[in-house]
Amino acid sequence: MKKKIMYVAMTATLLTAFTKDDSNLLSGRKVRYNVPEQNAIATVRKSVEPFELVYTPTVDNQYIGFKEAIAFKESRGNYKKINSFGYLGKYQFGASTLNRIRIYDTGAFLNDPELQEQAFFTLCSLNKWILKRDIKWSVGKRINGIEITESGILAAAHLAGAGNVKKYLRSNGENNAYDAFGTDVEQYLKRFAGFDTSFIKPVKNARIPREAFETDKTMASEFVKDEDAGSFVKIG
Repeated sequence: MKKKIMYVAMTATLLTAFTKDDSNLLSGRKVRYNVPEQNAIATVRKSVEPFELVYTPTVDNQYIGFKEAIAFKESRGNYKKINSFGYLGKYQFGASTLNRIRIYDTGAFLNDPELQEQAFFTLCSLNKWILKRDIKWSVGKRINGIEITESGILAAAHLAGAGNVKKYLRSNGENNAYDAFGTDVEQYLKRFAGFDTSFIKPVKNARIPREAFETDKTMASEFVKDEDAGSFVKIG
C-alpha cells in the first residue's frame, strides 16, 4: 500500500514539473511544455522542447476593432514598417495616397503614430464619401457568396482604392483588383465584414488639417484621382 501511495505521489510530481508555465524563459514570455500521457510518464525525455504561442489581437466590432484588425493584417501594427514596395507605416499607405490627404513628408509620417492614426481615419472618411452611393446600393447583398457590409467596403477601399471597389460592386464581382502580393478586393470584403463603422462620417475632400504639421509645397506631388489605384497590377 505504501509503495502504491509513493508511486502516485511521484507521478503527480512529474506531471507538475512537465506542465508548468515558466515566465522567466524567452524574455519573460510564458512557455508551455508538451504534456505526456500519464501511462507514458516513464518514457518522457528530461529535455522537452518548449514552443512559443503566437497571439493575435482580440478586438471588438467597433471602430477601434476595425482599424486594429486592418493594421494587424497590413503590418502587425508596426508604425515603422516599410514593405518591399515602399508602402509605409501601420496601415501601409502609398506615397500618392498620403499626398492626397496632404501628407508629403514620409519620414516624419513614419515617426508620428498620431499622424498615422489621423491619416487612416481621414482616408476612411474620404472613401466613405466617394462610395456613399455604392454603400447604399450594395450593403446587405451577396456577391460571389460574400455578404457586402460597409466595413468590408471601406477595408477593400483601403487595400485597392475606392475606384476599384466601385468597379467590383458595379460589375457584380466580375472586375476584381489584386495587389502585388495577390490580395484581392473580395478577400478584404469578406475578412473585414461586420464591423460597426458608423463612427466614420463621409467627408468630401477629406484632408489632414494644416495645423497638424508644417507642409512643404515643394514636396507635394499631384493628387491622384478618385478612380486611380496605380499600385494594382491586375484587373479582372
